[in-house]
Amino acid sequence: MKTTCLATIWCTVALLASGPVTTSQAQNSSLYQRAAPATLQQASWTYQPLPPPKEIMTHDTVVVRVDELARMQSEGSLQRRKDALYDAVLKDWVNLIGLKALKPDKQSDGDQRMRGQLQQLFRAEGEKETRESLAFNIACTVADIRPNGNMVLEGHKQIQINDESWEVSLSGICRRQDIGPDNIVLSQNIVNLKIHKRERGSVRDGYRRGWLTRLMDEFQPF
Repeated sequence: MKTTCLATIWCTVALLASGPVTTSQAQNSSLYQRAAPATLQQASWTYQPLPPPKEIMTHDTVVVRVDELARMQSEGSLQRRKDALYDAVLKDWVNLIGLKALKPDKQSDGDQRMRGQLQQLFRAEGEKETRESLAFNIACTVADIRPNGNMVLEGHKQIQINDESWEVSLSGICRRQDIGPDNIVLSQNIVNLKIHKRERGSVRDGYRRGWLTRLMDEFQPF
């Protein structure tokens, strides 16, 4: 009986020394406590954290992947007809006497008269359908970084095979988050995108308009 009393006293002293039991401790000791969800880092032995995004500075290189498709279709028809009939007679003639007076001046051969008839018919029909696509990669330089973090890109590319030559220029503005981890940004994410493509060679000469044709198309004299 004495041993039981001593054990009870020692247990009471130990509980008082450890301090009061809080609610959180009582809940933690519960058998029905819900465990926190395990993360991928805790559950996988082969987990490797992603590297932090590379900081891009001015004059760094960014690859732009261009994939643009443009299609236009238009039709037009115009028909205009004009008929005019005019009859003009000049009945009164004047004679200027210096700077003092004006007096009527009758013509000896009668009044001057002019008659005419005008018929004009104009008909025009037009139909146009164009389809263009661009798909290429071009390395651009970060020309400037705006205060909001947007980047101004500018790049030039030239390819020459025998007598054929292609020159491509690109400029635009993109956001930092649109640049992927492989340092590639899509052309659809570029604001104020400007692409200039020029071809030179025998293929271009085959369908290029001459200077006289361009001049007539510009002023349309007929």
